[in-house]
This record gives sequence, structure tokens and C-alpha cells, in this order.
Amino acid sequence: MAGLELLSDAGFRADGRRPEELRKVRARLGVLARADGSAYLEQGNTKVLAAVYGPHEVRGSRAKAPPDRALISCRCSSAPFAGGGERRRRPPPGGGRAGERAMLLRGVLEGAVLTQLYPRSQIDVHVQVLQADGGELGATVTVAGLALLDAGVALRGAVVAGSAGLAEPPAGAPVALSDLSAAEEAAGGPRLVVAAVAPGGGQLALCQLSARLHQDRLRPVLDAAQATCRGLHAVLDSVVRARLRRDTAMEQ
Repeated sequence: MAGLELLSDAGFRADGRRPEELRKVRARLGVLARADGSAYLEQGNTKVLAAVYGPHEVRGSRAKAPPDRALISCRCSSAPFAGGGERRRRPPPGGGRAGERAMLLRGVLEGAVLTQLYPRSQIDVHVQVLQADGGELGATVTVAGLALLDAGVALRGAVVAGSAGLAEPPAGAPVALSDLSAAEEAAGGPRLVVAAVAPGGGQLALCQLSARLHQDRLRPVLDAAQATCRGLHAVLDSVVRARLRRDTAMEQ
């Protein structure tokens, strides 16, 4: 990534953040009345919405129903007004970046959900990007985890995902950047996205690198991406706890 574009001499990024600083995060649970679980997430100017349906009986051929665990189905899409690369082209259903996100999301959730508790059933997870400004894959994973929590689906731990990159100033050592914006992603440097289950335990469920990166520079970028996950978890944990307190108060 071009250091002059991404990091000023004073150590600030183009949007005013420090290298390790996350974008502002907002989240809400239970935003869709007809879903079994739902969540809305804003991460900077990236906005995503998730809905969970199930566990329910497997739809279609029962032959595809695993006898000892739940089948997880994921669908991702972007709103026509979301912006980003998908707005300018129309990939076939299930294809393009949305199709790739759905495939990666399913892989993360199959390791995070305690599927053995729901044999011969299906859990549907639908995520839509409402506004794209960087970090769509990470936001997709994070909002899906929140929606599963809202649905009461048993998880091994909280599920969050974050990104990091590398700024290389003309003079000085490379600097890892946490939680990349769209402008920083467009700079074309290596971008790492990681998803963590129970972020405090360091269990990674996804690690995706967009370009080749020397092993000496991988460690700080990986550390920055994991720090992004921990920071997101701290913010979202307070959101979930506030929701639980509110639900408890309403029941009393």
C-alpha cells in the first residue's frame, strides 16, 4: 500500500484514525420481526443486515439432511444502492463476490455453530450489504454471528471478523493498519481478513490473504487483524448484554 496515501507524517490515516484504531461500530439485535433472529451492523460507513431462520425441517430432498447435525445454508447479497464493485456488474445468482462471501461464511459458521445439537434440521442465514465502504466480508461474518445469537442458536463462542493491511511509508518501517476502509482496500496492497470464534481464545475460523506477503511482515498484519476482532468483540459484547438486560426487565 502506498504509504503517502495511507499514513501521514504525523501517523494518521486519511480518515483521521491511528493505525490501530477501529472505525465506529454500531449494532442492534432483533430488527426483523418475522425472522427467528436478526441483527444490523454499522462499521464505519459499511452497513449490513442479517436474518436467521431455524433450526427448521430440511427443505427439499431429505437425502441431503445430515443425520447427526444441522445443515447450514448461507445466502449473501448486496442492495442495488450499496455501492462497491458489485453495483457496476450483475453476477449470476450465487456468483461474484456475494457468492464467495456466502461460501466463506458457511465455512465459518459450520465451525462455530454446535450443529450436533440440531440433527436433521436446517439453519438459514441471509446477509445483505446495504452500504459498502470496506470490510464487507468481515462485517458479513460478524452480523451473522449476532443474528445467530439473537435466534438462540448454540455457538462455541462469539463470532467476529476483522481486516488489516500494511502501509509502507517511503521512510521508516511498514505499519500495520487495523479495520481497513474502502479507500485503503483500493490502494491495492495485501489485505488480511480473519474470523475468530471466541476472540479472546485466539481460535481462527478464517484467514484470507488477498496478495502475497513476506512472512516477516505477516505477523504484524495478523496481530492487527486479531486486535480488530478483539476490539469488535468488546463493543458487541456490550450490545448483547444490554439486550439481555432489557429482555430480562421486560419479562419481570
